[in-house]
Amino acid sequence: MPQRASALASGQKDSLSLPAQALTGSLPAQAPQAPLPRRITFLARRDVANRAAGGSELLIDRIADGLTAGGHEVTLVCGGPAAARDYRVVSAGGDAVHFLRARGTFAREVGDCDLLVEVCNGMPYLAPLWHRGPTLCLVNHVHTDLWQMRYPGPAARLGRRLEHWALAGTHRDNLMVAVSQSTASELRGIGVAADRIRIVHNGVEDPGPPLPEAKEPLFLAVGRLVEYKRIDLLLRLWERVRPVTGGRLVIVGDGPERERLEAMAGPAVTFAGRVSEAEKHRLMCEAWLLLHPSLVEGWGLVVTEAAARGTPAIGFDIPGLCDSIEGGRTGVLARGESSFAAAWCALSLSTERRAAMGRAAAQRATRFRWTATVRQFQDVAAEAVARAALRGRGRSGHG
Repeated sequence: MPQRASALASGQKDSLSLPAQALTGSLPAQAPQAPLPRRITFLARRDVANRAAGGSELLIDRIADGLTAGGHEVTLVCGGPAAARDYRVVSAGGDAVHFLRARGTFAREVGDCDLLVEVCNGMPYLAPLWHRGPTLCLVNHVHTDLWQMRYPGPAARLGRRLEHWALAGTHRDNLMVAVSQSTASELRGIGVAADRIRIVHNGVEDPGPPLPEAKEPLFLAVGRLVEYKRIDLLLRLWERVRPVTGGRLVIVGDGPERERLEAMAGPAVTFAGRVSEAEKHRLMCEAWLLLHPSLVEGWGLVVTEAAARGTPAIGFDIPGLCDSIEGGRTGVLARGESSFAAAWCALSLSTERRAAMGRAAAQRATRFRWTATVRQFQDVAAEAVARAALRGRGRSGHG
């Protein structure tokens, strides 16, 4: 589509240059200056090379890469397989057991650092209970409702309470990094003080030269095939939409739900599995719409990736997606299954409206680049170290 291609080709320079503190809506009363921490260690569930990796892992990888390029000494302690990177990656064991081994692995392999960043995606590491140095907590989204989906009643209640206690209790003296206003609101809802929350947005790469939209209807879903992504719902809606729009539905990604989803898929559905970045670029450029029926998101990185290529998105009006999709302008935020299907049909049949949303999506995506993400994180890292130093001086003054 020429209009879409020209909008992407024109591009804009990154304009998201405000300090990270300002993104919460208010600056802290005291924001002491401090040198940037040189040695930074991340505790996270997976390395980006893990087959189960998703948006959270990509975020940490891009931040760690940017920090390393800027002269920081970065280590990632994670579970599962670890691949070689420009920064150091250390595996603490399997996907579950590494939570118990993280403390010992940190002591043995790292020893000390200027800042420890606990990435809390559900199960916490409880780092403040065993690490006395400056600590920061990064949260994609609070898993409140997902515990019930993944685990039986008693285990779900225990996991939910542990997560909430870790975030609002063990980290009560630390800054919290949220990836969106929605996540910040969730943190406030479980008792995290608003003045301790800083927002660091996800970014995207400059997608490069655009490719034209497919001549025939092509609809795309991208993500890990797990329950809460609700690809099964998308397949059911496709049976209602396909007679109206025609075309193909392509699902990119892998996961434990794939076999079940393939068994229930109707005509004109392709499961592409894991694809290369080049193939993902091609599909996102050619797609008429990105479809994202997820139940919960911290941000929805694939929405911004598609937007950078001029492809609007349809998702549900939920936390996270209401941050990455500007409803009515860069895509549609549906309030129910019927409105999702209706928007799918309407945008497919209206080339002009779809093109306008694609142009708006591409323009908005220029505000979100990984270089800005790294700058925002550096601001928060410096503040976290400064706050820890002030607390240390305060304690020594009363000793």
